[in-house]
This record gives sequence, C-alpha cells and structure tokens, in this order.
Amino acid sequence: MELTGLPNRSECWAPADRRRPGLAGAVRPLAFAAATAVAVATAAITPAQAQNRGMPVIRDTEIENLLRDYAAPILRVAGLAKQNVRVVVLNDRTFNAFVMDGRHIFINAGALFDAKTPNEIIGVFAHETGHLAGGHLQRLREQLSRAQTASIIGLLLGAGAAVAGGANAGAAAIMAPQAAIQRSLLAYVRTQEDQADHAGVKFLTETHQSARGMLELFKRLSNESLFNSRYVDPYLQTHPMPAERIAALEQIAKASPYYDVKDPPALQARHDMMRAKLAGFLDRPDTVARRYPLSDHSLPARYARAIVAYRSADIRNALAQIDSLIQTQPGNPYFQELKGQALLESGRAREAVGPLRHAARLSNNAPLIQVLLAQALISSNDKPGADEAVVLLNSALSREPTIPEAYDQLAMAYGRKGDLGRADLAAAQAALNRGDLKTARQIAARAKGRLPVGSPPWVRANDITNDKPQPANARN
Repeated sequence: MELTGLPNRSECWAPADRRRPGLAGAVRPLAFAAATAVAVATAAITPAQAQNRGMPVIRDTEIENLLRDYAAPILRVAGLAKQNVRVVVLNDRTFNAFVMDGRHIFINAGALFDAKTPNEIIGVFAHETGHLAGGHLQRLREQLSRAQTASIIGLLLGAGAAVAGGANAGAAAIMAPQAAIQRSLLAYVRTQEDQADHAGVKFLTETHQSARGMLELFKRLSNESLFNSRYVDPYLQTHPMPAERIAALEQIAKASPYYDVKDPPALQARHDMMRAKLAGFLDRPDTVARRYPLSDHSLPARYARAIVAYRSADIRNALAQIDSLIQTQPGNPYFQELKGQALLESGRAREAVGPLRHAARLSNNAPLIQVLLAQALISSNDKPGADEAVVLLNSALSREPTIPEAYDQLAMAYGRKGDLGRADLAAAQAALNRGDLKTARQIAARAKGRLPVGSPPWVRANDITNDKPQPANARN
C-alpha cells in the first residue's frame, strides 16, 4: 500500500463536529461555506494532480478492487458505467465522501474504518452517484454564476447607500444581500443532498441491494453531532438537519423490497480484510494491538498484526506471520504482495522478486503490483532485471498512465540499461504527473538532446518543453 500526495472539497457525509480536527462545534463560518461551494463548483482535480496538494492519496490494489466492486453496479444502473468513474481513497481519518468532477468519487480512509459492513459504503457510493447522475456540480456552477451577479448588484447598492446615508447604512446594505445570497446557495445545496439520498435509494433498489446500511450509518453519524446541531441555524447548514434527513431517508429506505437483504459473507470477509489492512498500515501498533489482540485468531486480525510487524522492522516475525497467512490462502495475491514488499523494504530485493512475481500473476498483472515487482528487479542490480522492469512498467503505464512512481522506476531502469535519453524522458513525465512543470521542462529539454530528432520519444519530450498535454496512453 502506498501514500501519494489532495484538495479542498465539499463535505457530503461528515458530521459537523468531525469535519475539521481541532475545531470544536458544528458552526462553520459563512465565508468558509461559500469558499467550499466555489471550490466544488470550479475544481476538477485528479489523483495525479492532487499529489501536490498535501493530502495523501492511498493507492492499494486490494482496496481499490473491492471499492470498484462496490461502486460498479451502482454506476451501471445510474447510466455512468462508460464514464470510467474512479474511487479515490484519501488518508484522512474523518468520515467523509464527496465528488468534485464527473470522473471521481473521493472517500476518506475514516469512512472505510468506520463502516462496519459493505452495505454502508455501498450506500455512500449510491448517494455520491446521485450527485453525479443529477448533474449537481454543473447546476451548482450555474447557481454560483447567478449569485455572483447578484452579489455585484448588492455591492453597488451598498456603495450607493453609503454615499446617501453614511457608512453604517452602506454596511447594512452590503451585508443584507450577501447573507441572502449565501442562504439561497446553501438551501440549494441542501436540496441537492436530499435529491442524492432519494437517487441513492433508487439505485440500491435497482441493484437489489438494501438501503439499510445508508440509513444506519447516517443515524450513527448524526448521533455524534446531535448535541452541537441543536444550536445551529438549519438554514446555515449545507445539508438538511440530521433528524429531518434521517426521517426522510428512513421512509424511502424501508419502502424498498430489498431492505432486509444482507451482504454476501464473502463480500463481508473482504470488507473486514480491508479494514484490517488500513489499520495495520495507518494506526499505531498499540492501537492495532487493542483492536486486534493476540487472542483474536481471525484472518483480519492476523493480517493487521503481520503488517504491524513489518512496519516495526521486525522482519523475521513479520515473514513468519505472512507465511502463515499464505499457507491459509495460497491463492491470495495480496499476501504475496505483502511478503514481497516487506522483503524489498528490508533490503532483500532479490528475495522479493519471487513473491511479487507470484502476486502479479495471481492479480492478473495489476499495475501497482507490476510497478512494485519492477522496483525489486531494478534494485537487484542486473541488466536482465532492468530489461524485464521496462516491459513491466510500460505494461502498467499503458493501463494507468498517471502513476509518477512508475515513471521514476522507468527512469532508473533505462539508466541501468544506459539509455539516458529515455531515462530523462521518463523522469520528465514523472515530474509532469506530479505537477512540477518547471522540472519537467528542464529534464525534457535535456532528453531532446539525447534522443534521435523526430523519433516518438523526442516528440513527447518536445511536447513537454512546449507545454503541450501528453496523451493518456503515452509510453516510453
């Protein structure tokens, strides 16, 4: 599992008292609410672009495959299956999920930690898909455009009042339309949230899934913010008041003929493994020990403890625990991946190649695992390893062209082969994917001097130096 480096966003699910760590109370300043609305209406940030924004993105094949399986049926019935909507996991322990464009659903790791069943996360995805299918972001942009016009008029009226009646009169005239505009915008957003709830239940019903998880999750979250929300003006919140929203959601959820449908046991098992993996990688060892004590012999508990042992540099103990996991499930690619990652990061790259090769085969050559295998081959310091790494990395990038780490490894592989022109081009593309355009241009200019003029790699390097966007399937 890797952390890459994301964005201001709109809270869709976070209870008010958990939205910002260290800020007590449920009241958000109006200026912040308005700024959030503007960010939602104008931003379109991808995980690759987000790496410069300071909020790490969690990349992990096991987690991403599970979340893709959660979201796929919902996106299909919503008519969005062909839009290639991706789920992006953020390393944020608050409970939240949101959309910022028509191509990504962002979800915090805190939501995955807190959701006890697959159905709860599936309910979150159904709600967010309701926003996407309803075109809410585009309509909010239109609302903001109209609000900005009204705001200008209000400012002009305020200036006129200041001339006629003094500064106090002018201030009142300016503030009144601003407050009215903000209330209008926030009421509009609350309406969208209600519509997304209804659409979410509809999508769940059409896929023969229960809305119980969505309902129970929202009840649990609302109880945490209930005390604070008693004292908040409901018209200053971007979402309906919890009691009102839960009542409306409960009515439509229980009307579904699939309300009592349970998650399949195999899906619940994968969900439990995901939560254990996140805990193992992100929690402190003592926290994991309390959550998964030695008396717990379940597979998720063993998984979490093995990860903690590897993170604690107790490599002998970690490998013993991972081997025990592999004996239990020989066909699990993620246990093999964990063993390879533990060996690689402990300086035993040659030993890491075997389990990572096995993991790649079992995972149908998942791109992230291919990148890790390539890293182990390159770290083994032999030319045949570099040759294979180039093939693996180009294969991974053909399916996921925005993995900066893949370009980093590709630059090293070409360097080992003595192909400095392609090494520079790969390094330039890594910088470009991280948003470091200045460095990308500098390295691409150097690559042009080392590549045959007019060759495809030279043309790509020339495009970078001239600020031309790279095609999604650009390869080295």
